[in-house]
Order: sequence, then structure tokens, then C-alpha cells
Amino acid sequence: MADPVCLVSYHEIGLKGKNRRLFEDALLLNLRTALDGLSLKHLGRLQGRVLATFEDPADTRLAPAIIRQVPGVARVMVAWRCARSEEALCASAIAALSEAGPFETFKVHAKKSNTDFAMHTLDMNRVVGAALCEAFPDKKVLMKAPDVTVHVNIVGGDGYVFCDGVRGVGGLPVGTAGKVVSLLSSGFDSPVATWMVGRRGACVCPLHFSGRPVTSDDGEWLVRDILEALRPAGIAGRLYVVPFGEVQRQVALDAPPALRVILYRRFMFRVAERLARIEGAKALVTGESLGQVASQTLDNIQAVDDVVEELPVLRPLIGSDKVEIIERAQELGTFDLSSQQATDCCTLFMPRRPETHARLAAVRAAWEALRPEPLVQGLLDSIEYIDLEGCPSYRPPRSLSERHSDLSPAKVV
Repeated sequence: MADPVCLVSYHEIGLKGKNRRLFEDALLLNLRTALDGLSLKHLGRLQGRVLATFEDPADTRLAPAIIRQVPGVARVMVAWRCARSEEALCASAIAALSEAGPFETFKVHAKKSNTDFAMHTLDMNRVVGAALCEAFPDKKVLMKAPDVTVHVNIVGGDGYVFCDGVRGVGGLPVGTAGKVVSLLSSGFDSPVATWMVGRRGACVCPLHFSGRPVTSDDGEWLVRDILEALRPAGIAGRLYVVPFGEVQRQVALDAPPALRVILYRRFMFRVAERLARIEGAKALVTGESLGQVASQTLDNIQAVDDVVEELPVLRPLIGSDKVEIIERAQELGTFDLSSQQATDCCTLFMPRRPETHARLAAVRAAWEALRPEPLVQGLLDSIEYIDLEGCPSYRPPRSLSERHSDLSPAKVV
């Protein structure tokens, strides 16, 4: 008798040499967290893959949609685990191909890791293929680029039979690349950038600048919803919120109008770097795309980066256009949320003609004239946080204990 199980394949983790086990352990931890709502019975290694079994067979069908979103997963398959006999392997192959969806052509690919199984893989291909041809007489065998490949694997004391499965997001397990602080708004770009660094193994601390008290907190709620949409990936451990409206008002009153946006962003980057030091983060992340808006020209990027003292600033989307970013947002489930109108700091006190090619000397002079350090410290003193679920690798700092009273998970309905 065959049982349905989930097999999870990875790619980059298998290339890590002596560090491979550390990456596998991180992937297992993240998968266990992602599957917390299902009846998980066993989760462990199986010769270059991960095996997941469930108490409720129905959960085996639900799990791939969850597992595929976890960084580090290359592919996930529902497999039939059966006895190592011709009859069991053939019956499992027929069951697997029956669930493969519409197809016209197929082939069998057999593999074994145990020399104590007498049948050669070529014989396994022939025997299982003959059984499938008899069960599906209107379908054709095609050895090159078939619609479906039926995999027959002998691992340990069991046989595992499965079709191609679904593709995962790839990348590396969250927590294997350290922490980053990501500047997160409710727009299209920064959620995608946040997800992209999370997919490369970073544990992300999103930092949102709110227009409060000058604007409402609409943007904060949208950011909270966006992070909820990204929760299956398990990339974010804590959301920080900074009321930024009063500082923007002061910049609008005291600084040259054309430089306002650049000065706003310098404050954001300075606060983000200070927060990164508290969190032990190793980099800042933004959703900037070269030339997309006035603040994202090379001159203006240089003028903003100038305020960062030590940490690198990562821009995963720097070479992407808006169409590519929107397509990725649609895949992640953040597009509809980012399409909603929200009042936040991004549109607050915007000048009519923002500078597109700022001179660094002029920006520095305007920055010093604002006497920024007390303002930066005031922003840090007002910072609030929201602990998020689903990122087991996140470890909070001992300081910064002011929880966000409205948006904490217990208050969200």
C-alpha cells in the first residue's frame, strides 16, 4: 500500500560543501514554521531532499502551495511512498500520473541509491513504462521533452514515485545570510526588494516611515497587510514604524524646496543605519530602481548614500523596470495591496520641481543647516515596533521596547 508524502528539492544548498548541514538545518526550521498550521508528522532529510509526512492525508495536498514559497526550496512534489516491488512501483506510478493533470506524452526516469535492490534502473524504466502504457493507451512515450516525467526512486527501504511537481522560489534559507534593515513603504517596489533579499537568506527587519502625526496611519495598515502577504516566505521578524511627519514639516520649512526629497531620504537612511546597529544588521535595503523617479538618479543616489557612515546599501531592483516589478508584486500577492491609495510620508510636502542632479556640496550644506542629529535622535526615540510571526531565525535586540499599540498582531482584526 502506498502513502502520499511531500518531497522537497533544493539546489544551491547542495553546493555548500562543508557548510551544507547548516543550510539544511535552517531550511528544516523554516519549513517546520511554515507548516505549523498543518498536521505535520515528520520532517527530515532524505538523501539530498527533505521528506514531509502528515497525519491528515488531505494536508499532503495542501502543503506544496505553502512549501514552494519558502526560500531555499527549488521544487516540491507529492510522491507515493511504497514497497520496493514491481507491483507497488507500477501501481504508484499509475496513481502519480493520474494526478499529473492534462498531458499527451510522458517518460519514466528511474534512480536508485541502494545497491541491495536487484533491479537495474533501465529495467525499472521498462517495467514501469509498460504498466503506464497499458494504463494510458491513448498517451505516447517521448524521451525528449515530454509533457510529464514520472520519477521512480529507490531510497533506503522504500520506493518513491512522483511527477514533476511545482517549482519553488529557490534561493537560500532565511537566516543564513544575517540581518538587514529594509526601508519599506506601501508602494510596489520596496515589498519586492524586501522579498528578494529574504530569498537570498537575509532575515529582514522592515522599517516604515509614517506621515504621522501630519497624516493618518493608512500606510502603516497597508504595510502590515503587505507583510502578512509575505508571511509564508518567513523573511521578516519585526516591523519598525517611525512617525516622520514633524521632521518632514521642519525640512519643508527650513531647507531649499528642490532638495527636500533628498533630505527626507538622508534622514531615513541615517535612522535606518542607527537601527541596524541596534539590531546587529549588516546592510540597508531599498526598493530604488535607477532613474525611475527624481530621487533615483545616480547623482541623487550618491547624495543620499553619503549620509550612511558604514553599512552597504543594497538595491535589488536597481536594474529592473516597472513592468518587471509589478509582475513580481502580482506573483507575491502584494500588488492589490500596493495599488490602494494611502496617505504616507512619500507624498508629504513634495516640492513642485525636485532636484534630479543634486550637487553633493549643496546637499551637505543644506543637511548641516538643519542640525540633523537631534532630529535623528528624536526619531529613534519615537520608534515603535510590531513583532511578526513566521521568521524563526529572528532574534530581537534587548533595547527598543516600545510596541506599536495599534498594529501589534494581537490587536489586528
